[in-house]
Formats: sequence, C-alpha cells, structure tokens
Amino acid sequence: MTENYAFIGLGAMGYAMASNIRRKIPSTSTLYINDINPSACSRFRAEHSTHGPIETVSTAREAAEHAKILISIVPGGADVKKVYLDAENGVIAAAKDADRIMLECSTIDVESTKEVGKRLGEAGLGTYIDAPVSGGVPAAQSGKLAMLIGHSGPESASSVSGRLESVLGLIGSPDKFFYLNTLGAGLTAKIANNYLSGTVLLATAEAMALGVKHGLDPAALYQVIKHSTGQSWMCDHVMPIPNVQTEYWVPSNSGYKPGFKTQMMLKDLGLGVESARQVGVRPSMAEKALEVWEGAAADERCVDRDGSSIYLHVGGILPEGYEDRGQRGADGGWEFAD
Repeated sequence: MTENYAFIGLGAMGYAMASNIRRKIPSTSTLYINDINPSACSRFRAEHSTHGPIETVSTAREAAEHAKILISIVPGGADVKKVYLDAENGVIAAAKDADRIMLECSTIDVESTKEVGKRLGEAGLGTYIDAPVSGGVPAAQSGKLAMLIGHSGPESASSVSGRLESVLGLIGSPDKFFYLNTLGAGLTAKIANNYLSGTVLLATAEAMALGVKHGLDPAALYQVIKHSTGQSWMCDHVMPIPNVQTEYWVPSNSGYKPGFKTQMMLKDLGLGVESARQVGVRPSMAEKALEVWEGAAADERCVDRDGSSIYLHVGGILPEGYEDRGQRGADGGWEFAD
C-alpha cells in the first residue's frame, strides 16, 4: 500500500529536505505540507507538483491524520511542543495510529523531546523519534545529511526501525546514519556537535581576521590551515572570507546568504552550556564564545546573515575590491566595488 507523507517546517533546511522527499517518494503518494508562512507552501507546490501530489494543510493535526510518515523541523522547543502537543491543532489531537512514524529533526533541548515522545506514546499516536540533522543547507539540498537518531538500528523491513531507515534514506546518506538507541540521544549528540561547531567557527573567523590584517593573503592562509593542525570542517566548508573557496554554496561567496543565521547560534550554544551544566561539566569555551555571538547577533552586519559573517564582527576585513553594501536581496549583498 502506498504511504502518504507529511512535512512540517519549510525553512531553509526543511524546504530542501521536503524537496528530496517529494522527488523520491512514489508519484502516487501525496505529500502534505505545513508551515507558518503560507507563501513557502505555495512556492513549494509550484516548484515540485510535477513529481506528484502536494497538499497544503493548515494544522499539524491534519498533517498527521493524512500521513503514515510525518517529518518536522522547526526553530525551537516551544515550536516543537506546539506542533505535537497543542490540544486543538497539534499532532496529539489527531486520530490514534500505532503505525505512524514521527521524525523530529529540530535542534531543541533533550527534556522537551522526551516529554513530547512520552505523551504521544501514551496517547497511542505512533512512534516519535528525535533525529536532528547535520551538514547544513548544502547537504539538505543534495540529500546527504548526517542523521543522529534517538532509536535503535534496523531490525527488519517491516519493523519501525526498518521503515525508519527507508524514510531516512530520502533525506540523508546511509553512511552517516547514527543510531543512538534511546529517545533524546540524537539530540544529546547534536548538542555536543554544535558546541564544537559554534566555537570552532568563531575561532576560525578570529584566526583568519588576524592573519589577513597582518598582511597574509587569505587564500594562502587557508591553504596553510587546511594542511596543518588548525584544519576543521568549518574552515573547509564555511570559510568566512569571500572567494577564498570557489564552491557556490559557501555562504560568504553570496553575501553571507544564510545557511544558518547568526542569531540561531545563540540557541545552539545556549543548549550546549545548559546541557553541560546539567551533568557537572564546565562549558568554559561555549560560555566565552556565547558572549561574542551575542554581540554578533545584534550587529547589523551579521543579523539575518549566515553565522560565518561573525568574521565582520570580530574585525575581519574584506578582500581587495569588495565591499559590503548591506543589501539583503537575492545575491545576499556582496557587490564588486566600482
């Protein structure tokens, strides 16, 4: 029997993930979509309806009632609780279905996801799984996300875990599926990972800024770091200086067009600080980094831009011939200086 799917949350990540789902599921399956921004739903339908039916629904309850597989990715814990636990319009108000799989891909606090999972399970609404993603917008677009999964690995094709693996394959790369066995474990791993990515990106921006201001060519400095002990994923994929890397998806190359907005880093590092303190670990790196990110989140050069724009906040200078004209258009704001 053909299964229908539902997707809630068409932000930068969610839009790309839902696009892969619509392209890869059978053309006879319907994809139900929901987002607080109606224009995102309209645009999605216009761009992807040739792959199969797409229906917009106004509530998470409707999405759940129409679909055996529901996937969501929304900004924060309060949003997740609204999607799943709102008594009138949330998933918890939907008809019972023990076979329903609910895959929650947001990065939120562990306690919130445990509460949601417990209440949905008690209500007989299906299996709720935390599965935060890593890899950013480029990996979401290519369908090669890493998936950190708070559930056991596949046992058989008919089991929940077997069906889950098939769903994960629509949006992620099987060699980057990490089954962590228990509800909330995926988020714990994601929070630890983001603790690193947020502090390493800041350190990368500061290191590049100091080198360039001392007169080093940014491309030459990057090559040194890339082949030395300072090398990191953030430096290789989120280089904060324009045109050092040639890949089109590097945010600084398009005026810091956001893959991950500066303001969102406050949430991620805040979760890291909170989680560390809960288990008696002193989060000294994140505490200091968070102070700098708070400043960047209020800096007009960084607001609503990719987090790599923190390079501008810490005093980084632009390559010769380029200037930031502060635009927020399709090109992100970088132009060649006249």
